[in-house]
Amino acid sequence: MDVKLIDVLKKNAMLIVLVLVYIFFTVMTKGGMFEPLNFNALITQNAYVFVLAAGMLMCMLTGGNIDLSCGSFVCFLGAIGGILMTVKQVNPGVSIFLMLLVGVVYGCVLGYLIAYVNIPPWIATLAGYLAFRGWGTALLSANSTTGSLSFAAQKTFLNIFSGKLFSTPVGELNLVCLIAGVVCSVIVVLTNILVRANKVKKGYEAESVVSLIIKSVLSVLAIMLFAYKLALAGGIPTVLVWVVVIVLIYSFITSKTTVGRYFYTIGGNAEATRLSGVDTKLIMFFAYLNMAVLTAITTCMVTARFQAANSTAGTNYEMDAIAACVVGGVSAYGGSGKIFGMVIGATLIGVINLGMSLTGVDANWQKIVKGIVLLAAVVFDILAAKKNSAQ
Repeated sequence: MDVKLIDVLKKNAMLIVLVLVYIFFTVMTKGGMFEPLNFNALITQNAYVFVLAAGMLMCMLTGGNIDLSCGSFVCFLGAIGGILMTVKQVNPGVSIFLMLLVGVVYGCVLGYLIAYVNIPPWIATLAGYLAFRGWGTALLSANSTTGSLSFAAQKTFLNIFSGKLFSTPVGELNLVCLIAGVVCSVIVVLTNILVRANKVKKGYEAESVVSLIIKSVLSVLAIMLFAYKLALAGGIPTVLVWVVVIVLIYSFITSKTTVGRYFYTIGGNAEATRLSGVDTKLIMFFAYLNMAVLTAITTCMVTARFQAANSTAGTNYEMDAIAACVVGGVSAYGGSGKIFGMVIGATLIGVINLGMSLTGVDANWQKIVKGIVLLAAVVFDILAAKKNSAQ
């Protein structure tokens, strides 16, 4: 087999696995995975993975650090949001602001403890993992008879975080959705062309024209298929807009900004980065502040989707976020990983979640499968690193 072809296959291994897993579940569900409503469910049910994984990636880049508290914090913030909007009848906009403010406060406290007090991240966040689940449950029990607070009456809140743009009846073709797909396709193709042209201009190694054409065509087909299915499912989910905006912002930060590069250098060699004049403590502080803010946004998505705050919200969310990062090629030791890889990993986790649900796989077996996938990804990462160092 041609060496370049082998390199391409290795570089896109997780993307190939994603396609194969999707085909497998499509066969197992007799085409059910290709139903428009299931395309929509893939986004709405797994949006939290993309958002939390974006924050988890920034933490992991600093040296394989993680946040174990984000799932429990979703439960706690959901309880606060439910009390504000349902019990106290506070305006949804003010409630969202206060939830974000609580997220910022927690992020500052957590970031300070980890960066400046030098408490190991897994210890500091494990404390939050335990405390916030209990605190959130206690708040919900004290303010409701069922242990759950409904958001059904908060139409503005629901429209922002779980509605659809230019909504149309299911089965009716949504033209706005198709137009959005065309626009995205054009942007992706132009970006691919400009990136290659820039590499050629600077004398860097660039992909061949044939490779560029194949990649662009496949990207357009994937985007338009997704747009077509969403068009039949009633329109563009607002959570998709949130996910796309967050992914683009963090892609820009990690690839185009100096601060983004600091996250990588700290993960590669924290002491050398510090000696070069970078405030490594401040970067670590911002990693966990950022994670808390994204958790607050995730809480809004989750509570809007379920139209309620309950004590089980956020269960195992931190594990899905970590798995999405590791499966997507983010090093468990820090210093390497890309947003695009994280998106592939999050999508794979989402496909596994949806596929096993549609096939009626027991929840316990779902955990086993995701555990095996996570372990396989880590083993692959370690073996690849050893092979590269040997060369």
